[in-house]
Amino acid sequence: MDVREYITAGKERFFADLKEWLAIPSISADPARHPDVRRSAEWLASYLRETGFPTVEVWETAGLPSVFAEWPAADPDAPAVLIYGHHDVQPVEPLDEWETDPFTPLEKGDRLIGRGASDDKGQVLFHTLGIRAGLTASGATAPPVTIKFLVEGEEESGSVHFPELLRAQRRRLACDAIVISDTTMWSEDVPSMCTGMRGLSEVEVALYGPDTDLHSGSFGGAVPNPLHAMATLLAALHDADGRVTLPGFYDDVVPLTDEERELFARLPFDEAQWLRTAGNSRVAYGEKGFTTLERIWARPTAEVNGMWGGHTGPGHKTIVPREAHAKLSFRLVAGQDPVKVQESFRTWVERHTPPGIRAEVTTLAGNVRPCFSPIDSAGVRAAKRAMERAFGKEVLFTREGGSGPEADLADILEAPLVFVAVGLNSDRIHAPNEKVEMPLLLKGAEVSAYLWGELATALRPE
Repeated sequence: MDVREYITAGKERFFADLKEWLAIPSISADPARHPDVRRSAEWLASYLRETGFPTVEVWETAGLPSVFAEWPAADPDAPAVLIYGHHDVQPVEPLDEWETDPFTPLEKGDRLIGRGASDDKGQVLFHTLGIRAGLTASGATAPPVTIKFLVEGEEESGSVHFPELLRAQRRRLACDAIVISDTTMWSEDVPSMCTGMRGLSEVEVALYGPDTDLHSGSFGGAVPNPLHAMATLLAALHDADGRVTLPGFYDDVVPLTDEERELFARLPFDEAQWLRTAGNSRVAYGEKGFTTLERIWARPTAEVNGMWGGHTGPGHKTIVPREAHAKLSFRLVAGQDPVKVQESFRTWVERHTPPGIRAEVTTLAGNVRPCFSPIDSAGVRAAKRAMERAFGKEVLFTREGGSGPEADLADILEAPLVFVAVGLNSDRIHAPNEKVEMPLLLKGAEVSAYLWGELATALRPE
């Protein structure tokens, strides 16, 4: 029985098992659901044992549990590959917008609707079907690489305890590559691989002027106005070409290669349609010299998320306000350090605050570092071959604007990232009626079946 025959024969059982897992409301952000997150971990541990993994453990953290599994290769000198995913899911509100109960999975044509179907239970589980398919097709009893799983339980609530877990278990997690199955492809008809995710850094700034609000007739135009100063400050954050003006902001950015830009340009991108999905925005905007896709995938940004101060209630109140506030976030790309960006912003504010105004900058916790996989790396090339074998067509490359714990995985375990996923941007992850395309999960299983042999060859030292 070859790989495709095995997957076809096993698909009904696979989807029945996935539905059983999806029925567990493992919402890590809701304390009332924490017992369900633990139940989800135990379900996965049992399933991985049934799949054939000889070592399966539930790893406790100071928060919610992760699941670890290991299946050694027959060859003790074979490379080791770690699969990362998460078994916790997003909250489900608003409930009245769902077609079904979020935790009663519903098949609708080729779609499976339910919270976690795409993000990330479906994409974790396709590897189990793929591993068994590869072993059956080859007649082997062990995979060609040592396969390890690490499936965490707090990704949707910030992976707060994840770096500590990685450091504590670094020896057992040692690997030659990390496969990430928590991203998306370009489309069902255009298979692609993600090669990077942007990081995130957040700050708040407050500007203080007089000790109290002042009558604008008696004092306006004669003393500094914190809201005027805030507007001037934020307007100066970008130049006329849309570039961020913080000193050194672009110094560490890893630039796009000509090949990457050419591959991005080959994607069938409809900017007018994209603008409609962007809240019916009327025009594309951003850093001069880059396309829209390059801006959202591979260029850093500074965004004003909110600003307030003075009178915001009904009617008029003619005052010089005593203070002004703003929240900002920076989306970062390969090479940038969130803490360094925060400190640069602090220094920049100090230098641009006018006399008579006192500034306070608060740097927020929860920074996320960007991650990046060069398209010419051995692991990426191997995964591309596996995807092209399964899909029967050329695989292109994308990046993603979102953020996750992938940089911690790469840095702490000192291993390169390889993104292998079959989700779609249309899967409505984090939204009502999250779904996954069932045929794509089966394609993901086929990719997984081919992937381990490709990596076994590609990751061996020359």
